[in-house]
Amino acid sequence: MSCLASSQVKMLLLTFAPMSPLIRPLRSLANGLGVAWWARVQTSGPDVTYWFGPFITKAGMESGLSTFLDDISSEHPQSVSHSLLRTRRGEPFTITNEG
Repeated sequence: MSCLASSQVKMLLLTFAPMSPLIRPLRSLANGLGVAWWARVQTSGPDVTYWFGPFITKAGMESGLSTFLDDISSEHPQSVSHSLLRTRRGEPFTITNEG
């Protein structure tokens, strides 16, 4: 059994349209293996942590991140910060920090 070169894998992933029926299982697999890309978005006023993902590639995540951040900003939090992580993540995807 031969392994695909990194460039071949990247080309294979880029051939899938964003709404391809294969993308969801690939994202799930990447998440299960801990190699999926996620954005952790934290707001204050209200204190909430949002998780945006999973994505197979960093570029794929970044392409939708601005829309996600705009949506959160429309709720007028006092501040918004985010970090990009390659990790495994499960629910909940929205965590309210009650203190």
